[in-house]
Amino acid sequence: MPTDQETRNQAVFGRFHDALNTHDLALISKTIDEVVHPDVLFHAPVPTGLSGPDALKQVWEVLLRAFPDIRVTTEDTIAAGDKVVFRNTVTGTHLGDYRGHPPTGKSVSYKEIFIVRFDGDRIAETWGVVDVFGQLRQLGLLPDGLL
Repeated sequence: MPTDQETRNQAVFGRFHDALNTHDLALISKTIDEVVHPDVLFHAPVPTGLSGPDALKQVWEVLLRAFPDIRVTTEDTIAAGDKVVFRNTVTGTHLGDYRGHPPTGKSVSYKEIFIVRFDGDRIAETWGVVDVFGQLRQLGLLPDGLL
């Protein structure tokens, strides 16, 4: 049976995912400010020179520009203590510049797994694995035989 804190942690991250799926950058930024600790640590490459909540905001600005219909669907959630693990499927259509490549109009569907540590009711640390190779392959930006 999950503890009250585990249930709250899942609800906080669920709120974050709900904001992402609105495609409203202002709401996403506001939610990031509310649920992400100012000194959040990322243990996954963040493709910007920024840190903390600003890095996460920049990631979503880039993703929304490239995939305006992006959708994050949580497939599995596991909560233990101050950590929650999420396995997600991300879908979207490449309609804007992404990683220096013009829009292809192609749809993508790729997987990601995140472990999120909470400090109180805020996201304090994340570890993430995103299938970027699968994403880029589906966009035709990598050869099929690579990896």
